[in-house]
Amino acid sequence: MKAMQFSSPAPIENEPLKYVDVPDPVPGPGEIRIRIKACGVCHTDLHELEGELPLPKLPLIPGHQIVGTVDQLGEGADRFKIGDRVGVPWLHSACGICKYCKSGRENLCDQAKFTGYHVDGGYAQYHIIHQDFAYFLPEGFPDFQAAPLLCAGVVGYRALKLSELKPGQNFGMYGFGATAHVIIQIAVHWGCDVYVFTRSKEHQKLALELGAKWAGRAEDTPPVKMDSSIIFAPAGGLVPEALRVLDKGGTLALAGIYMTPIPEIDYNHLLYYERTVRSVANATRQDAEELLKIAAEIPIHTEISVFPLREANKVLQLVKESRINGAGVLEIP
Repeated sequence: MKAMQFSSPAPIENEPLKYVDVPDPVPGPGEIRIRIKACGVCHTDLHELEGELPLPKLPLIPGHQIVGTVDQLGEGADRFKIGDRVGVPWLHSACGICKYCKSGRENLCDQAKFTGYHVDGGYAQYHIIHQDFAYFLPEGFPDFQAAPLLCAGVVGYRALKLSELKPGQNFGMYGFGATAHVIIQIAVHWGCDVYVFTRSKEHQKLALELGAKWAGRAEDTPPVKMDSSIIFAPAGGLVPEALRVLDKGGTLALAGIYMTPIPEIDYNHLLYYERTVRSVANATRQDAEELLKIAAEIPIHTEISVFPLREANKVLQLVKESRINGAGVLEIP
């Protein structure tokens, strides 16, 4: 099969991903093989390529927002049939028996494996996954529009839940890329007043078009305090700025798998009054099922730019430079 693969981390400007031929994978017991049609491009892919995350496997095919159709079934696999359209997100597997899995927190499982990280991902023509960790996709979402829901949507939705945002409250969003442009639609659907903090004028414009009440930069002061906020950008320097405008008793969720160092925080001025700061780690299968249901109900519209698989290096450089409005998606040949 054709794939974009890298053998060692390097700056994306050096184009570490190479277009290669690798053997077609074969599904094992309980597994399905997916003929991939589209794969979303995520900032996490960039962190892997540039060595900001430790890599458990090399060479590696990245990509964890996979949309395609089932074309082979392993022994005993009966949840899907040949031709079914399915999606695969970041969570590739979990042990199912540890205290985290048994308490509904499989995203924290010590034995969890992640798509495009521990196992080869979606920058390729085929993908193998156990049937229990793939998802039926809602009707009405074409392949390219569905791809961003599988990470930008799912992990962003978990961040939204952990931010403790309630309908009608003031909601702050820091960074406005692939994830934020999906999550704002849920917040607006809940009747929340959304305030978006981003440097990009294009992203500010898109935020306002999608229903934000206000858009500015992180150092700006909005007209009201936030009840809940999420930082989507991997920039630790945003944490003090977000706490500065977070109301008493508010929650700040940090949605990135990677973040630059967080500056020293003044407890008396920024953390006192029962403000909460919490990280967000991965997502569960329940998060994915809930998000896909909500996406169909609203329905969520994903802003996308589609590129050929061969241009994956170029797309990731655009992601690095915040030059994609919405989400980038690769078309798999």
